[in-house]
Amino acid sequence: MISVKKIADELLFTLSTNNSSYQMKADQYGVLLHLFYGKKLNDADDLSSLIFMTDMGFCGNPACVGKNRIYSLDNLPQEVSGFGTGDYRDSMVALLHEDGSRAAEFRFDSYEILDGSYKVDGMPALYDTSVTKGETLIITMREVASEVWLKLYYGVYEKENIITRAAKIINKGQRNITVERLLSMNLDMMFFDPDMIYFTGRHAFERAPERVPVKHAKIEVGSVRGTSSHQYNPSFILCDHNANEEFGNCYGFCLAYSGNFIAAAQKDQKNQVRVQMGIHPNGFSYLLNQDEELMTPQVIMSFSDSGFTTLSQQYHDILRENMCRGKYKHEKRPVLINNWEATYFDFNGEKLIHIAKQASELGIEMLVLDDGWFGKRDDDFSGLGDWFVNEKKLEGTLKQLGESVNAMGMKFGLWFEPEMISEDSDLYREHPEWALAIPGREPNRGRYQLTLDMSRADVRDYLLGRMTDILSSAPIMYVKWDLNRSICDMYSHVSGKEHSGELYHKYVLGVYDLLERLLKRFPDLLIEGCSGGGGRFDAGMLYYSPQIWCSDNTDAINRLTIQYGTSFFYPISSVGSHVSACPNHQTGRTVPFQTRGDVAMAGSFGYELDLGKISEEEKEQVKKQVDRFHAFYNLTHEGDYYRLTTLENNDSCMAWAFVAKDKSEAMLTLVKTQSEGNPVPTHVFMKGLDPDKNYKCIIKDDTSVINSGSAFVNAGITIPSVMMQYESVIIRFEEAL
Repeated sequence: MISVKKIADELLFTLSTNNSSYQMKADQYGVLLHLFYGKKLNDADDLSSLIFMTDMGFCGNPACVGKNRIYSLDNLPQEVSGFGTGDYRDSMVALLHEDGSRAAEFRFDSYEILDGSYKVDGMPALYDTSVTKGETLIITMREVASEVWLKLYYGVYEKENIITRAAKIINKGQRNITVERLLSMNLDMMFFDPDMIYFTGRHAFERAPERVPVKHAKIEVGSVRGTSSHQYNPSFILCDHNANEEFGNCYGFCLAYSGNFIAAAQKDQKNQVRVQMGIHPNGFSYLLNQDEELMTPQVIMSFSDSGFTTLSQQYHDILRENMCRGKYKHEKRPVLINNWEATYFDFNGEKLIHIAKQASELGIEMLVLDDGWFGKRDDDFSGLGDWFVNEKKLEGTLKQLGESVNAMGMKFGLWFEPEMISEDSDLYREHPEWALAIPGREPNRGRYQLTLDMSRADVRDYLLGRMTDILSSAPIMYVKWDLNRSICDMYSHVSGKEHSGELYHKYVLGVYDLLERLLKRFPDLLIEGCSGGGGRFDAGMLYYSPQIWCSDNTDAINRLTIQYGTSFFYPISSVGSHVSACPNHQTGRTVPFQTRGDVAMAGSFGYELDLGKISEEEKEQVKKQVDRFHAFYNLTHEGDYYRLTTLENNDSCMAWAFVAKDKSEAMLTLVKTQSEGNPVPTHVFMKGLDPDKNYKCIIKDDTSVINSGSAFVNAGITIPSVMMQYESVIIRFEEAL
């Protein structure tokens, strides 16, 4: 709900969800001040009195306040902070005017309230469904000395406890301006002493949470790699120092964007916390001619006063229902086997058919043909860009292969890396100007490949044409969309130097454009996003791919940490997770086959191994794992997720649970990570059950007990056997009627 009250010559704006309120006001000078974000207020509340003004020294005063020395933009809590006009903290907006001056001082002009959610130009955003509908507040600000306008977008999803922010800058003047910085949000939080939790890592070890107190030295994370990156995820949490899974105030910030980003928090001289998020300003500048405009990505915000679990579940629900799209948003996704770790580049048609035959006999439902099926592509050094089927290698057409797989009762999927190009390719020899490379410089190579200039329409048209021909030629229902290098050497042969700072952003817009056009042509296509695993795991990509390969690291024990960090923001249904071979190809570790399956069950399930090299006992386990995945699908993909253990307090096991929305059933997974001689019992406390219902708790199929939900939550469950290191167990709960 959005309410606006006029009080004297000021306007008070209050955005309310079921459990939170966000309040700001346009004051008598037109400055948009932030008052509050947190637990829900009463309708009549006005928190203007929270702002205490004093002359802090060396804090200048805008001309409009005359001799009032206590009014300074340098210490007021603002919704918009502009560079160069007296606010010396990090700015949200920075402009370069045609005369060479740099000033951005915005004042309130008008507002409007719209029924329904707002769209973001050329980028993903939360959208309305028959189940969930948003409301939009647009506040228009005007720069005091130029014809530059700024629109601030606020979206409210009341019952989901979600508030969103975005911004759009418009040049209505006759003189050009250059936008040097435009973030999606600025938020100055008074009387809050928080920790910041961000998610860091590297290739094959993504989204590990780190928690630090917010002080006067800025905490800033982000990416300038052209993607959201393995190293930092575009999401973070601000929380009370003592906040945990079930206690404390927590604020989430999640950017729906797949390119360079920045996220920062810092206390100012008044101990207010300035929070910012948006497109990274490094290497960014955007020229706006008259009547041109630029919009930012959307920040999805949520608040919980009862810890991280509630916050995570709010994000899971909104992203699953209002960001993911298409047939497979809710429809059951097939269990797949990917040939990559079984064959790498060394395959032919006969090998693929053999893999499919073995898989079909075990109940696996789809074969995905990975890298190496096109052009001259027998290693990493050639072929990317030549999206023509290598029929000699496949020993037939792609249609014949797909139909042979279909004849076994399986679906067929295909790997692409559309954004990349090999220098040893026919495409590069024909169009070297399509690759990102700076004239006169040797380009930086990643995986010995270059990046296509996705800002170019002709590049996107070529890729759409080739992918359309291939997807139309064979029964392909799934595409794995990969990207295997960070992006640099930004230079476009079709953009002038005055537009060079726009390329990183236009690259991302180009990727989104290609994905949108491809899905319009193939609306039932299931796309799984990938960037060397989890290098582009963000809310923006979920708009096009409802599942994303979580990490190239398939070691089940490492995956406990990776999937744990991922779960803070992203729904489990979006996590691509597979059973792979042991010793594991990344770590050399050997983990029981059952444990590998139980860990992979916390995601969209599949296999990444040579089925011909596993034992008969393990083949029987595959059948059981596939059956179990289907049996628990509604829980894992539509239920509520609970972290039962934490990384900080993980002495000997990791545990998590799924509970049905109606509390009628649940499943708990526990993995023993450490073992010792003469062990103590393995014990875990359940979460999420209805305390007033009785449940039958089934452990290892042959042991069960009936107790109340309250008993399992407050007294817990003891595993009735000694668990060895890396052993796992799935415990089922069924309502006892």
